[in-house]
Amino acid sequence: QVQLVETGGGLVQAGGSLRLSCAASGSISSINVMGWYRQAPGKQRELVARSSIGGSTNYAESVKGRFTISRDNAKNSVYLLMNSLKPEDTAVYYCNAFIRTVSWTYLEVWGQGTLVTVSS
Repeated sequence: QVQLVETGGGLVQAGGSLRLSCAASGSISSINVMGWYRQAPGKQRELVARSSIGGSTNYAESVKGRFTISRDNAKNSVYLLMNSLKPEDTAVYYCNAFIRTVSWTYLEVWGQGTLVTVSS
């Protein structure tokens, strides 16, 4: 069994910063893609940023230049540094990963979500 555990959400004023962390645990052989999605009230879940095992990254246009995704493959972890936060960044942030288990099963796994609230 594989699980993702996120930490780092909270309340911050506009213009502030937060760092989210996500650690994968379980019978993991490798993790191809790790990323962050978010879902604001009344809206669909959307991609924020993702990072492949090779190092390539993708960002939503709305966060480019403000958010930075990074990975520690040795720790099966991914991080999201969020700077210059805006009220519209308020959402539940979910960690996501595409994982190959030690038994050669491929899984898409989601974390439980962490709430980020940006006050104006």
